[in-house]
Order: sequence, then structure tokens, then C-alpha cells
Amino acid sequence: MSKLKIALLAGGDSSEREIALQSAAQIEAALDRTKYDVTLIDVHHRDWHYTAPDGTAHQLDKNDFSLTVGGVKTCFDYALILIHGTPGEDGRLQGYLDLMGIPYSSCSMTSSVITFDKITAKRTLADSGIRLAREVFLRRGEACDPAAIVARLGLPLFVKPNASGSSFGVTKVHTADELPAAVAEALTESDEVLIEECITGREMGCGILVAGGREYLFPITEIKAKNEFFDYEAKYTAGRSEEITPADITPDVRAALNRCTLEAYRRCRCSGVVRVDFIVTEEGEPCFIELNSIPGMSGGSIVPKQVRAMGMTLGELYDLIIEDTRRK
Repeated sequence: MSKLKIALLAGGDSSEREIALQSAAQIEAALDRTKYDVTLIDVHHRDWHYTAPDGTAHQLDKNDFSLTVGGVKTCFDYALILIHGTPGEDGRLQGYLDLMGIPYSSCSMTSSVITFDKITAKRTLADSGIRLAREVFLRRGEACDPAAIVARLGLPLFVKPNASGSSFGVTKVHTADELPAAVAEALTESDEVLIEECITGREMGCGILVAGGREYLFPITEIKAKNEFFDYEAKYTAGRSEEITPADITPDVRAALNRCTLEAYRRCRCSGVVRVDFIVTEEGEPCFIELNSIPGMSGGSIVPKQVRAMGMTLGELYDLIIEDTRRK
């Protein structure tokens, strides 16, 4: 039986590029080489290349999604996408692969567009029964009226790029005077800004995969950041956060989180593995933060820890993903 020829697409063009490369390295090591012939392709703007053991770079032929090395041409059967941010998480890469007729591991182009754009994701979940933080949405060039925003949403506030990840450009503000600088910071990552009320509670990360007609709701992780919130430093610097898997929560809270996670997955038409983040209030009510359609898979990332806590290896997880998304 011939091996499935997989192009592992890594890197990308966003501030999350280095984390994506770390994620790809971990998954490349986990994949079963008796089943898969895996080639890592570094995607960076128009440069999509494979680096051979001798250090030479070989460009992927985007005309037919193939690679030629030493006169031998490989036409890939499947794309495994491990790119956080653009073009892997915002639907652009999926649109190309759809045109090429290549199956892939992540959410569809439509689902990726919905989930990467924070305001669109919230609008998609608006009548789902999932609690959403109140927000003010600004586009580049629109006036920011700090007094009006504080009057509407109160303090403190979170100011976020509308389309970005890993908390790049995110600021927690405590006074109206801090808002203009926070908006400017968010605009360095996106042309649109989401200003949200601060919901107080415990932060939870919920991994999920629906594959082969089965729902895999991973053990929930509580995230305790030592910084003011779960920013980039807290996510990727050892000792700056405590991540407890499984979270010490009541059965009722766990059931509510699982219900909201599955509802978000279905509403946003997800495929593959995703992570949905919530704040759980003192009353035990989950409040949606965001949905990560290509969650981190590096050594310090949340989903790999959940997978291990579930008694599964990353290789087994990706066997399920590959089998399910190839059928689709």
C-alpha cells in the first residue's frame, strides 16, 4: 500500500510565524511514517519551499501543488496546515487548496473566514445561547470616543485586533485615557479593532474534534496567567502561566462548557481540531472569547496537553483528522 503524500504547510506571514514553525515540527515528529510520506513546506509570502538535508531550497510548484527534487517530481495528495494567522487561519490557503482539489486538515475556507474575524464569529454565535461580551467595533480611520465607549461598556476594557492571534496587539485598559494608545496598538496587527467589556472569571481552553461521526471533547484546561491576562509572554514564556488539565470545575460547569464548545464548532461549521476559549463567571456561565481554528501544537501548547490527558497521542489525533478530512 502506497503512503499518503502529505505537504505539511508551516510558517506563514503573521506575527505567529515562529510559533507555527514550532507547531509543525512537533506534528512532523508525531506523524506515522509507515502511513505518510511527509514533506515540510515553509510558506512565507510567495516563497513556498522545501529545504533538503543538504540545505538547498526547492520551490513548491503552485500550478499543480507539486515539488521536484533531484529530477523526481512529487504530486501531493493532502495538505496538513499548521499556520497560525494568515494565510493558514484566515481562509486564504484553504481557497487555493479548494481550487487545486487538494484535501486539507483544517476548517474550510468559509469557516476559517468566520472564525478568524472576531466580530464575524460573534455575529455567527449571536443567537446561539452562548454569552458574548458587549463590544464596540472600529475600522481604521474611524474616530475613537473614549468617553462614549467607557459610558457604554464600563472599565476595564480589552482592546483587540479584529483579525490576529496569540494576543498580539491586545491591551487591557483601566482608564479612558489609555484607549487611544491601545487602539493604535491593535491597528498594528489589523485594520479593524474590537473593544470589549471585561468579563471577570476563570479562563478555560476547550479542545474539540468531530471526526468519523464521533465528538471528541477534550479535557478542559484552566489557564491562570501570572500577567494581567493571557498575553503572548504568558502563553510562550515558561513560568508565566499555569495551565491545569483537567480543570478543577464542577460537573455542571464542565457540561456547560462542553455544550457551548460543541455549539460553537457546529455554528461556525468547523472541521478538524479547534480550541474554543471561554471565561467562566462566578455564577458558572461560560462567556465566549474566541475560536482558534488552527490551535497551537508546540511543546507548550494547550491542545497537545489535553490530547495526552485524554490518553491519545498526537499521531493518533492526526490519524483521525486526516482520515476524516480526506473523506470530506
